[in-house]
Amino acid sequence: MSEPAPRDERAPGDATAPGSAAGAGSAAGPGDVGRPGDAAGRGDASGPGEEAGPGEAARLEGAAARWEASGTEDKRSPHLARAGERAGITPDRPVVVVGGGPAGLTAGYLLAKQGQPVIVLESTDQVGGIARTEVRDGYRFDLGGHRFFTKVQEVDDLWHEIMKEEFLRRPRQSRIYWNDKFLEYPLEGIDVIKKLGPIELTRCGLSYLWAALKPKGREDTFEEWVSNRFGKRLYQHFFKTYTEKLWGVPTDEIRAEWAAQRIKGLSFFSAAKAAFFGNKGNKIKSLISEFNYPRYGPGQMWEQMTEDILAHGGEVRLNAPVTRLRVDPVSQRVTEVIAGGETITPSYVISSLPLRTTVGITEPEAPGEVRDAARGLRYREFLTVLLVISGEDLFPDNWIYIHQPGVRVLRIQNFRSWSPWMVPNDTDASIGMEYFCFEGDELWNMADDDLVAMASREIEQLHLARAVNVKFGFVARVHKAYPIYDVEYAERVATIRAWLDGVPNLIQVGRNGLHRYNNSDHSMLTAMRAVDNILLGTHHDIWAVNAESVYHEEDVEPEQPYKEAPETPAMEQPLASDR
Repeated sequence: MSEPAPRDERAPGDATAPGSAAGAGSAAGPGDVGRPGDAAGRGDASGPGEEAGPGEAARLEGAAARWEASGTEDKRSPHLARAGERAGITPDRPVVVVGGGPAGLTAGYLLAKQGQPVIVLESTDQVGGIARTEVRDGYRFDLGGHRFFTKVQEVDDLWHEIMKEEFLRRPRQSRIYWNDKFLEYPLEGIDVIKKLGPIELTRCGLSYLWAALKPKGREDTFEEWVSNRFGKRLYQHFFKTYTEKLWGVPTDEIRAEWAAQRIKGLSFFSAAKAAFFGNKGNKIKSLISEFNYPRYGPGQMWEQMTEDILAHGGEVRLNAPVTRLRVDPVSQRVTEVIAGGETITPSYVISSLPLRTTVGITEPEAPGEVRDAARGLRYREFLTVLLVISGEDLFPDNWIYIHQPGVRVLRIQNFRSWSPWMVPNDTDASIGMEYFCFEGDELWNMADDDLVAMASREIEQLHLARAVNVKFGFVARVHKAYPIYDVEYAERVATIRAWLDGVPNLIQVGRNGLHRYNNSDHSMLTAMRAVDNILLGTHHDIWAVNAESVYHEEDVEPEQPYKEAPETPAMEQPLASDR
């Protein structure tokens, strides 16, 4: 199956076949802390981002004022002060960080903590990027589901440094919805027999035997590759519908190589063996049974990091889109950053902007071949319809994979199971209905009211809740959620990188900054390495961070899925249209 797990688990479409790992723990209960309203839950206090409390801008101003009142003119140690001076960092020439998501805020925090002048510029009115927490009337929604799990110790240490006791340890539980039934994920033998029934189980077995005896000679497509290993019937049940909704094209337009990587080493026989007898000695690494999670959702991490930047004397400016990066034609360094009508003279620029945007806002204009390469970069978008529904604990899962034909939703999040503090009462649920699309297509352009109505119909069609119990809903669209790896993407990125390498004080970091399937921990690590390169004079290859197997839950470099990547409406936009 080709499930896109919640972010920080794996890239969209990374698949683990049925029965490929030990089952997840129960999501019942609030974890290892009290329920909202207990002493551990801050009593009546509003959580981060709550409209009832001070707004984000006001909180930032307060943190900055506390730093100013501390009376310390220079908080840098002599060693760090000299490191900054050697790098040319001064109050008049700060490090400018473009983007207030996980990568940008990590860079800003590490620089500010070490006493270096730094300004973080965020184009919107909220930090966190795609890892933010949306809040409506006290209900919290995590866009995509962000588990905090990493193999990188320094990232894990930083998470705990920021969150402290606000980090919860949460059990993972997820299931598959197929044919009006829930199946455990990973599949369990007894559950499969009961849900499929003896007749359908026999049909699937015969379908597999037919494929084994008479396999298709060529395996050019996802459909052919999966059918040869699982049989046509299981392919239609558990692979076809989900994969087509995920990538937006028929499975005969998806490459066999992509299937081979995502479902490597697995077949009907190995999956059945794992489902019935377990995975002794062959535990799949991409599934974990527990994860860390901020009490009030992922945005709490980035809001706290923002306050810490200000507490250390750095700046974070909201509603400050960068419109120009001016490069001196002689030194080839960025000498001016234009944001919100203001000109800033940087020592260094750390940018998490999408590559196409960085190319588009640079002045003088990038060479034609670089601009052409940037225009060719593709993305898969994502939107969540967020619903508040009467009724606590509609289901115990953190999220559910939807393999049911006839609905467009791909995955459903239940935020109470992520953290009880995501919901302000015990009588309602906050639910995320997730849809994948391309910017500019019919689904992306659908009116919000129509999307809420569709999601309400679909959650009733899936027998999870009644549409009449939906109290309200709204839509959150995520631009450029997943960089697409098409046949030519590596060549395009190499062209852009070669040009960027000629601008020594401009460093790209993060997911879209590198056009890579970076999870939040990988994105943060690119920022950490960028700061090391500036202050310590190291020579970390930022572009290779996600290619080193030590940083992966799955030690592979992702294949691109499309035989021929679709042309999308967003590709016709000007390079700098989205900041």
